[in-house]
Amino acid sequence: MGFAELKSLKWLKAAAEEIISGIKNCIEELNPKEVERFIQLLLAAKDKKIFVVGMGRSGFVGRAFALRLMNLGFNVYFLGETITPAAEKGDLLIAISGTGSTKMVLTASMAAKEIGATVVAITSFPESPLGQIADLVVTVKGRTKAGWPKEEDYLARQLMGEKEPLSPLGSIFENNCMVFLDGLIVELMHRLGSTEEDLRRRHATIE
Repeated sequence: MGFAELKSLKWLKAAAEEIISGIKNCIEELNPKEVERFIQLLLAAKDKKIFVVGMGRSGFVGRAFALRLMNLGFNVYFLGETITPAAEKGDLLIAISGTGSTKMVLTASMAAKEIGATVVAITSFPESPLGQIADLVVTVKGRTKAGWPKEEDYLARQLMGEKEPLSPLGSIFENNCMVFLDGLIVELMHRLGSTEEDLRRRHATIE
């Protein structure tokens, strides 16, 4: 790679454009009924406990969402933290997994169901094991690890002119999910009548 090519950052720009376009398409393709049901479950859990679970980068997305729910006044915990209390019947578990087959997420979801908690799955595959467990599936599209190209398909894809996304592994799902959940927080703010100042009052002051 020459200096001129490096300086142009063409791959960075191409990937960023693809990511932005993918996010826009994903939001447009959301199922309004799924999202509205998710909102109603969140509002109904305002006086109960909400748990969020996800592994890897999906876990980072889940933590960011949990933080904003806390800023809105929800009683929310990220599963696995030492301060996480016991779940009870009527609580809400939000499980994030692009493939819908992440083992620890499945284990947590099955345990939540046995307790009597409501499980919401955010995944690209509603027919996945997680989707089968969940009371509600919110489908967030994106290429996940389950969609990684197989080596034997590579030449065939080239001959047919099919191109693989520039973003690696589960990045597309994770980016789409992050923007979807950030947008959902704004929707909740308006429905709850909360302002940015209300959120700021609940933000960390010991930093």
